[in-house]
Amino acid sequence: MLKQAERAVVFDFDGTIVDSMNAFAEIASRVMPKRLPIDAEEARRLYFETSGLPFFQQLEVIFPGNPANRETAEEYEKLKLEGYFEEPVFDDAAETVGFLRGQGLKVIVSSNNFQHLVDRFVEMKGLEFDMVLGFKQGFAKGADHFRHIEKNLDIPKERITFVGDSLKDGERAGQHGVRFIGKEGIFTRDQFESKFPGAQVISELSELKGMF
Repeated sequence: MLKQAERAVVFDFDGTIVDSMNAFAEIASRVMPKRLPIDAEEARRLYFETSGLPFFQQLEVIFPGNPANRETAEEYEKLKLEGYFEEPVFDDAAETVGFLRGQGLKVIVSSNNFQHLVDRFVEMKGLEFDMVLGFKQGFAKGADHFRHIEKNLDIPKERITFVGDSLKDGERAGQHGVRFIGKEGIFTRDQFESKFPGAQVISELSELKGMF
């Protein structure tokens, strides 16, 4: 009898494990109006709307080909570093991750924040994951990360669950055929359910304990 493949729970990072999205949006609302035709309120709204992408890609979605995008992204990344490692982990994150790992699941980070930043944050906060995947050129959240998990942990996509706080996270999961659980925060339960009919949505990470 063949051994059943292991299961994996894959977490987005910022906004899902780390309570950082409001701080990121505040930075975006300050830097975008300096060089781009947008005010702070609209910048904040569009930042959230396109969240789940690296900021330089968010700018290309909002202002395709604008020559100011590169300098804007550089300033954003510089300002983000000033307080990033002081941003808090959600209160129930470490406990939930530990519980899931104790149940025999592989628990993985999949982030479009840069790999070196996610690695450093995880180490500083003492978080324990089976794998930490961040953004590198040609290796991004979504299909790249899912395929890496499938290949290196020998877990088929049917046994992978992706937990994220953005609509883009849900889109990536759907495109690759993995289960998606939305986490309320920058998007509401109604927004997740409207975009992904029948989707499971949680308000707190601890709710995952009863879902596996």
